[in-house]
Parts: sequence; structure tokens; C-alpha cells
Amino acid sequence: MLFALIVVLVLGLFLAVHRYLWCRLIRDTTTPGGLPRRAGTVAAFALPLLALSALLAGRLGAPFVLQQVLAWPGYLWLALMLYLLVGLLAGEVVRAVWLRVRRGREAAAPDEVAPSADEAPASTADATAPALVPAPARPSLPAAPSRRRFVARSVAAGASLAAVATVGYGTATTLRGPRVKRVTVPLAKLPRAAHRFRIALVSDVHLSPVLGRAHTRRIVETVNRTGPDLVAIVGDLVDGSVPDLGPAAEPLRALESRYGSYFVTGNHEYYSGAAQWIDFVRELGVHPLENARTELPAFDLAGVNDLAGESEHAGPDYARALGGRDASRAVVLLAHQPVTVHDSARHGVDLQLSGHTHGGQMWPVTYLAAATNPTVAGLARYGGTQLYVTRGAGAWGPPVRVGAPPDVTVVELASLRA
Repeated sequence: MLFALIVVLVLGLFLAVHRYLWCRLIRDTTTPGGLPRRAGTVAAFALPLLALSALLAGRLGAPFVLQQVLAWPGYLWLALMLYLLVGLLAGEVVRAVWLRVRRGREAAAPDEVAPSADEAPASTADATAPALVPAPARPSLPAAPSRRRFVARSVAAGASLAAVATVGYGTATTLRGPRVKRVTVPLAKLPRAAHRFRIALVSDVHLSPVLGRAHTRRIVETVNRTGPDLVAIVGDLVDGSVPDLGPAAEPLRALESRYGSYFVTGNHEYYSGAAQWIDFVRELGVHPLENARTELPAFDLAGVNDLAGESEHAGPDYARALGGRDASRAVVLLAHQPVTVHDSARHGVDLQLSGHTHGGQMWPVTYLAAATNPTVAGLARYGGTQLYVTRGAGAWGPPVRVGAPPDVTVVELASLRA
């Protein structure tokens, strides 16, 4: 019942936004009955249907080719919709200022009332003069747009140009691939021999009908250039099934590191069939950590399932992942969602590596991400546990990044004994 209510509210908001866009971009800028008005109205119905189709095609089992056809225009429209909305809301300020200035001028102007025919002076000659034959009417020129329509068109044009430029920049940022970030994390229990141990942290690749094999290859090349000791993939690798996206994940075979590559599930794996992906990444030479740990020479590496796994009775199990270990050794935990850091702190984890937030992916969504996660991006401390959150290497939905560029982070562990 609650889920249905949320769906109705979200769908209602989605339609209300499109109604607003139609009013400001079409109704206020075009003349009734004209071709621009008709074309814009058709687009106002078609674009939200296209976006919804892109979002639902995979869940409804549509052929992968059809998903790819719908995905690019559908997802890009979602990004354009966001920035059109932001631009037009800013334009409301311009509109309000213009109306205020105009009313002020009208109030300050002197009243000029033209004398009526009864009040006008008339001479005797005028009274007896024959009526003049009115000149033939001259064809009128097309009327210029009103001031109100001029302002509406100016605001709509400005918002549209800004939205297109922003989405274009954000798309280019995503398709260029992740940049490398570096962070040093001191661990009190880390032995001197492991000083400067490098973990290449990858999250939120989000292979999909939009981001495919070339996207994976760019990420693998970026990781390998850093020469890591270990690769950690902390969830949300895919948005789809193994038959559809397995070929896109194949380049993960080429990951290179001294101690291998490890993987934990994210919430999107459970939307896509987590069991099949766990088996598949194992075939690619990536080691899944399903509420498990492995003892490396200098510290323990553990991983827990994502919270979304609770719906399949496969949620995070800290007792299983961390129970019975030597507490004198440092432990690094891979967990997709930063919100689990409080559980990690209770279990004595030294460092948690997470993703999930995308750093907000597109401003101003960053504010929503900040409100729902303890840390959106970067390094923070919670009790005795340090948390590092990467912005992720890909993008969910629209392949657009604004104010939160994708990254692969090299986490360099530092020993206090060095």
C-alpha cells in the first residue's frame, strides 16, 4: 500500500513538472493553433512516455535492442527535464522583476485622457461641412509579439540553451571515463610492511543499455594505469541481466593487481539477479566476498552484502564476515552503502570503503544525496572507524555527471609505524 502511494505521488509530480514545462516553453511562447504550439504539445506528451518507457523496459522484459533504442533519448530527456526546470524556476525571478518594473512605470506615468467627441470644440464651419469620406483601409502589418510574450520567449530560450549546454557537458564528462583520485588513510594496526599498500576502489559502474563494453574498458585501463596492489569493486556493477550485459562486463578479466580483485554486491545487483552476477564475476577472475573475509599478509579484507539483499534473506551479516578474526590485525571492509558505517563501527572495523551515492551525480541532486547518506564523498571518521566514499565510475539513468565527476580512487594505506 505504501509503495503504491509513493508510486502515485512520484508519477503525479513527474506529470506536474511536464505540465509546467509545457506552460512555460509552449503555451506562453506560441500562438494558439499554430504549428509550433501543436508540435510542442505533441512533444509534451511523447517525451514523458519515452522516459517512462526507458525506465521500465528492462523490468518489463523488453528485448535488449529495444532497451538500447529507448535508453539514450529517454534518459537524456530526464536530465534535460531537470535542468529545464531549474532554468525556468530561475526565470520566474526574472519574470517577477520585469512585472514589478512594468507596474511601477505604469503607476508613475501621468494619466492622459483623450477628449471625447462630445467634449471637443466645434465651429460653425465644422458643423456645416460635409462629412469626409474615410480613406480606404490600408492592409495592417503583423502585430509584434507583446512584451509579456517577449519576456516568456527570452526566459524559455535562455533556460533551454543552459539546459542543453549543461547536459552536453555532463554527458561528455561521463563518456570520458573516470579520473583518478588519490587518498591516504592511516591505520593504527597496519604493520610497517604494508605501508603505502594501494587499493583501487571502483564503484557504481552501472553497465546498462547506455553504458556498455567500451565503458568497462575505459575503467579497466584507468585502474591498471595506477598499478594497484588490490582492486575493490564495491557494488552496483550492473543494471540488467547476465545474458544482456555479460559481454559488457568481460573486460574485467583484464584487471591487474598484486593481490587480485574483489567484489561485493550493491542494491542494483539485487534488482538485476545477484546470484547470476556473483557467479559471473567469479568466472571473470573477480572474487566475490559474500559476508566473508580473506586474510591478506598485512591485514584482513572483508565484505558484506548490500542492504537490498535482505529482501532475499541475503543481507549484510557482520558476525559471519568478521567473527573469529584476530582483533590485533587491521580490517578493511567493503560495503556498498555508506549508511552501514555505524554497524561497522560497532564491529571494530578500521576502514570501510563504499560507493552508492555517486556524489549526487547531478547538481542539485547532491543536496538529496547529502540528506540521505552520512558521507556523500570523501573521507570521514565515525568513532573508531574511517569511511571513504567514492563518487563511482559510471552513472545511473541519464549518462550525465554535473558537479560530481566520476572517479576511481586509489586508497593508499599508511602505517603509523613507518
